[in-house]
Amino acid sequence: MLEGKKITKRFGGLTALSDVDFEVRRSEIVGLIGPNGSGKTTLFNVISGIYAPDGGDLFFENQKITNLLPYKRARMGIGRTFQIVRPLTGLNLIENVATGVLYGRQKKIGSREARERALEILSFTGLSDRARKLPSELILEDRKRLEIARALALHPEILLLDEVFAGLNPTEISSAIELTFRIREKYGTTIFMIEHVMKAIMNTCSRIIVLNFGIKLTEGSPDEVANNPEVISAYLGAAYAKC
Repeated sequence: MLEGKKITKRFGGLTALSDVDFEVRRSEIVGLIGPNGSGKTTLFNVISGIYAPDGGDLFFENQKITNLLPYKRARMGIGRTFQIVRPLTGLNLIENVATGVLYGRQKKIGSREARERALEILSFTGLSDRARKLPSELILEDRKRLEIARALALHPEILLLDEVFAGLNPTEISSAIELTFRIREKYGTTIFMIEHVMKAIMNTCSRIIVLNFGIKLTEGSPDEVANNPEVISAYLGAAYAKC
């Protein structure tokens, strides 16, 4: 469904991504992990079109999208959340999500239908009782859910989730894991997710890709990745990996 071939991205003399190959198949939930600064969000920015790669090519549904503008990728069905949530602060939750519906993949939709669709998404994400609140009135968990709701408003084929579990307590993480599975079940959405919360990654993903210093270190099942000495070394140090 989504494929990258030798994706390279440089910022001056820094190589943030170096010849990264990856693929995400339809209906998968795939994790992307690595230490801070390993290139995870940079890869998401390349996939969504915020950054142009300095090398390599991207394909979505067998179409080359390497040079497509971000809005065209969104219209094709690539949706995403951001690590730092940036809702439309002057609009309530209904209006935030309805804006996504109006400018999403569904064509010729009116404002009334967009609001109805927004209410459905807010109900699905557990925010219906706060639908007329402003984003500033929400706790962190609900701001994260709003970010997901806004991405779902696009009606994406694949959803890139950038650290939606960060900062949540164990109960909230369990709830967010459950929501991730429900997104796939209800909408058939494929999910590609960045996460540092290992409980979330291990309990959600069928396959995990690991980056380190912009290079693809390995990929495999959660158990394979968790027991890989190179992964242990990247996260905890070479001395720990030898224990």
